[in-house]
Amino acid sequence: MDLAVEVYRLSKAFPKDEAFRLTSQVTRAVASVPANIAEGHARSTARDYAQFLSISKGSLMETETYLMLAVRLGYLTRESASPALGLVTEISKMLTSLRARLV
Repeated sequence: MDLAVEVYRLSKAFPKDEAFRLTSQVTRAVASVPANIAEGHARSTARDYAQFLSISKGSLMETETYLMLAVRLGYLTRESASPALGLVTEISKMLTSLRARLV
């Protein structure tokens, strides 16, 4: 959830003409991360949970890609994106560890 809040905050700096392009993509991807974790946790089997964690990690990597693209396009500085990218790394490790315990 912290990553989602941070990405939503960062996306406010994107140009207005990106509202239906990059802004939409990055906010959709980042919102999917905790949503898939929650949905998987509500499932009845560890296998289902592990599958949703995999989907969440895919959304996380998608978010990272969009953030790096925003930096390359000059919408964000590397410094402003750094806290969010740090959270991506931390969450990725947590998802990998949690999934490994389930399978």
